[in-house]
Formats: sequence, structure tokens, C-alpha cells
Amino acid sequence: MTTINADPAELAKFSDLAHRWWDPESEFRPLHQINPLRLDWIAKLSPVAGAKALDVGCGGGILSDAMARQGAQVTGIDLSTKALKVAQLHAMEAQTQGVQYREISAEDMAAEQPGAFDVVTCMEMLEHVPDPGSVVRACASLVKPGGWVFFSTLNRNPKSFLFAIVGAEYILNLLPKGTHEFAKFIRPSELAQACRQAGLDWHSQRGLQYNPLTRRYWLNGDTSVNYMVACRKPPVSA
Repeated sequence: MTTINADPAELAKFSDLAHRWWDPESEFRPLHQINPLRLDWIAKLSPVAGAKALDVGCGGGILSDAMARQGAQVTGIDLSTKALKVAQLHAMEAQTQGVQYREISAEDMAAEQPGAFDVVTCMEMLEHVPDPGSVVRACASLVKPGGWVFFSTLNRNPKSFLFAIVGAEYILNLLPKGTHEFAKFIRPSELAQACRQAGLDWHSQRGLQYNPLTRRYWLNGDTSVNYMVACRKPPVSA
């Protein structure tokens, strides 16, 4: 049975923009700018070269492609047909080796290939699905014992509403208006609970900051708006 943990309106929103995914000056400019930061953080905790990696909610493949270029064998999955076609076309044009894309949900992938991946990433996706806990459980199932799972999402508080919605979407025009819905933002404490319930050990977290004057992003300890977390699946004891 196919599991669809997705909001049709969210899929339509990103499908309409799919053709602009690889334009670094488009609505996806923030993703292009933060990708080296998040990939560097991931690779320092879990080297991706030679790893079998899964990118959940891969969209147009910005992170999937980058992990493959660092030597990982990458599968990117999404439920947006248009975004996946863009990802596949870019991989062909850029001649990126070691990356493939599939239109399948995280839940169905977990049922098909449990414990198959060294690294599972799920970036900027949890705040767009009806049941983020279901995605967390699927990611926990997909990773091997001892493997790593990485999430990134948005905190839910007045500051994040001001910065991520009012600032990013309406004042600075970093993102299209309506990209985010504040009620779907996730507090770190809520994500930590979901990870623990899924059997993952919470390892560390980092905040993502932006200076609109210099248009520069950097990582630090402030998780009040955008944040990333790293979890590990406990290894099987002897």
C-alpha cells in the first residue's frame, strides 16, 4: 500500500517553481548558498565519501548532487514529479556520477529498504508535511545501526515568524510568499522527542544565521530560527 504523507498544495507550490531549482539567483538562491555549509557539517560528523546516502525530500537535487560529488552513492526521493525530472536532467547535464532519483515516499522507501543507508538526510522538508513524526520514523528505519540521520527545519516562536516569514518572504524577498506556514514549524524539543520515540540518539544541533546586509549565511549555536540536527541510530550490541 502506497503511503502519501504529503500536502497536495505544498507539492504544487514546489512543482510550479521546479524549472528554476538550479538557477542560483532564483527563489532557490538560499538553498544554493547554505548547501556548502550543511554539507560540510554533515561530512564532518559522517564522511560521505563511499557512503550509501538517502536524501529524503530531495527536490531538485541540490544536496543529493553535492553528496554524490563527494563520493557518496546517493538516492534522492521526493513526491514532486517535476522537481525529480529537474534533478535527473541536471545530473545528466553535469555528468554527476553516483546519484539516482525516485518518486517514492519516505514511508514506502522504509518498508522497501529498511536499514539500507549509512546516511539519511531530510532537509527543509518536515515543516511541509502533514505528519512530520511519520517521516522521522521512516528515516530512523532507513538508516543502518550506527548510521547518521540529519534533519533541518524551522523553530516555532515569535522570532522565527518575524525572520522566516515576514522578513524572508515579505521584506527581503529571499523566498516566495507563502513558502512557509508558521503553524507547521517545529520546536527542537518536539523534534528531539520524535527522534527519541523513533529510536534515534540526539547527537548535536546547529543554528543557521543570515546577514541581509552582507547576504552571508553561517552556522552557530543559535537555533531560534533555522536549525539542523544530527542523530545516530544506536549500533547493534554484541
